[in-house]
Amino acid sequence: MSTNQRKILVTSALPYANGSIHLGHLVEYIQTDIWVRFQKMNDQECYYVCADDTHGTPIMLRAEQEGITPEALIERVHTEHLQDFTDFNIDFDNYYSTNSDENRELAEGMYLKLREAGLIESRMTEHYYDPEKEMFLPDRYIKGECPKCHAQDQYGDGCEVCGATYTTTDLIKPYSAVSGATPVRKETEHFFFKLSECIDFLREWMKSGNQGSSPLPSESVNKLEEWFDAGLRDWEISRDAPYFGFEIPDAPGKYFYVWLDAPIGYMASFKNLCARKDIDFDSFWGKDSKTELYHFIGKDILSFHALFWPATLHNADYRTPSKICVHGFLTVNGQKMSKSRGTFITARSYLDFLQPEYLRYYFAAKLNDKVEDIDLNLEDFIARVNSNLIGKYVNIASRTAGFISKKFAGRLCDSIDEMDIIPLERVKREADNIAECYENRQFSEAVRLIMDMADTANEYVNDMQPWVIAKEKGKEERLHQICTTGINLFRILTIYLKPILPEMAQQIETFLNIEPLQWHDSETLLLDHEIRKYKHLAKRIEEKQVNDMLEKNEQTLGAQPEKSKLAAAKKTPQTEQTPIADTIEFDDFAKIDLRIARIVKAEHVEGADKLLQLTLDIGEETRNVFAGIKSAYNPEDLEGKLTVMVANLAPRKMRFGLSEGMVLAAGPGGKDLWILEPHDGAQPGMKVK
Repeated sequence: MSTNQRKILVTSALPYANGSIHLGHLVEYIQTDIWVRFQKMNDQECYYVCADDTHGTPIMLRAEQEGITPEALIERVHTEHLQDFTDFNIDFDNYYSTNSDENRELAEGMYLKLREAGLIESRMTEHYYDPEKEMFLPDRYIKGECPKCHAQDQYGDGCEVCGATYTTTDLIKPYSAVSGATPVRKETEHFFFKLSECIDFLREWMKSGNQGSSPLPSESVNKLEEWFDAGLRDWEISRDAPYFGFEIPDAPGKYFYVWLDAPIGYMASFKNLCARKDIDFDSFWGKDSKTELYHFIGKDILSFHALFWPATLHNADYRTPSKICVHGFLTVNGQKMSKSRGTFITARSYLDFLQPEYLRYYFAAKLNDKVEDIDLNLEDFIARVNSNLIGKYVNIASRTAGFISKKFAGRLCDSIDEMDIIPLERVKREADNIAECYENRQFSEAVRLIMDMADTANEYVNDMQPWVIAKEKGKEERLHQICTTGINLFRILTIYLKPILPEMAQQIETFLNIEPLQWHDSETLLLDHEIRKYKHLAKRIEEKQVNDMLEKNEQTLGAQPEKSKLAAAKKTPQTEQTPIADTIEFDDFAKIDLRIARIVKAEHVEGADKLLQLTLDIGEETRNVFAGIKSAYNPEDLEGKLTVMVANLAPRKMRFGLSEGMVLAAGPGGKDLWILEPHDGAQPGMKVK
């Protein structure tokens, strides 16, 4: 890592002020917060800003429905959103609103610069108009019969039954979702940003990263190339009154479309922070700025951030983003979040029953730098938190701290034995590798490395057996050294996990009686130092907590699923029933040698639709196994995991190579397939009985 201090501005996409924060939203804010906290632990000048996205027709109509002003609605929602984020330990430097003086000034200024550059033009266009409500209708406020499958009550931009997309004018028997009236076609003047004239610039911008790399992930670059090849259309940036937003200069009754002023909200939130903290706004947003600008977004809003945003910034004489970090969606138990299944889980429903740090840890264990969906499997969530976070990590402190308090008046020894240096040095050596993973947003790999180091720490404690030595006379000094080493291993692991678990890290800093941990503290040891009495840090998750959370969530959303239990949430599509095979004798079953195996390497098999090639460590040797689990797992997510394999299965020659065993998995198939993952101290080579 560079020792030069960087100046970094980071944003997350702005949540819309028309609904509650849910766990799908939190993927992004947790991902961003972890990255920002890591930068701050490395003493970088890093600011994290966000805001509520507050303009548009839905806000106006909801406020009207509730009998309040839009301003009152967005103020209430802002309070709710900020409380949810705060309770999930999302630490914004500023959380603001797009309905602000700063945003109005910046949006108007940007628009006028684009107009002066000849990139704004007006045209007469035809749209659906509600004659009763006397307003033009956005696509989502027009419903009708799907022109493809003829399902009723489908939206104007796509059918939720058959998945077809179409233009609003293709709907059969359209009606206004606002008043129920039949809409009419009506012409109106609209303003457009000439995106079609920005292709050359956008192609150049796509190569503006370090050493000609792109500011976008490779998957997103490919998507942009598709859009370029299809030809970019000019972007409509206006809406007609009535509308809640900013009126366009010199155009009475015309308002900026919410997607024009929403990203400018990043700038407005930062400008508000600059005024309060005496920060130079232009040094971050000026055309020649040398600072770093990172946007974290979901893949569904790529076009706005990778086309319109850099094009408008550049042509309005502002700098463009250094990097746009794009993530996928969240699924729950392998399926899209669903209100009917009770898995459209709000942040508040979760917080009423479960610790926020547990979700932060689970998301981190799944997130990487690719544009991939991640799955919240509720059974895996319980198991992974209980076995890894609590069973491996927290367990280290609980096994050693008590002896320090009871036998040594809470004071760590002033020196340790040479043999204790070995595990400490091994854990310390991973600091740079873990830091690189954090920097590159490869959080799942960081968590894997940290848990490997937790294994090292637990192996040390297991081998030293302080609970045995504590009963032996004349071994007090050795006991002191062992427990001091255990506490130092725990402290270094806490440094590595602090970006993910800030609240728990703070509790541990209090327990250790130390200043807030920084990344470079991993280079030193804590010796001849008084610690406080250890207090329990975390409790295991009980299945009842998850069930209660799902039930509360269903009540909040007004959903009525078949069951209010974890079993209902993990409900999978019905599959064809397979007859039970002929019975076998116990002696036949006893011949099966089941062993714990660590997946050392996992990779795709060229020419195979279902297979992954696994290299398995079973203690004394490694085995090559082909497993039909490609539909459920990405290879990189498997490496480092423990699984169970049939070790005495006769090798089978396949056209891809020799398969020397079989890994065990369960589930109906497809994405709903789970390899067996042993926990709680399992080691490669152990027999499963």
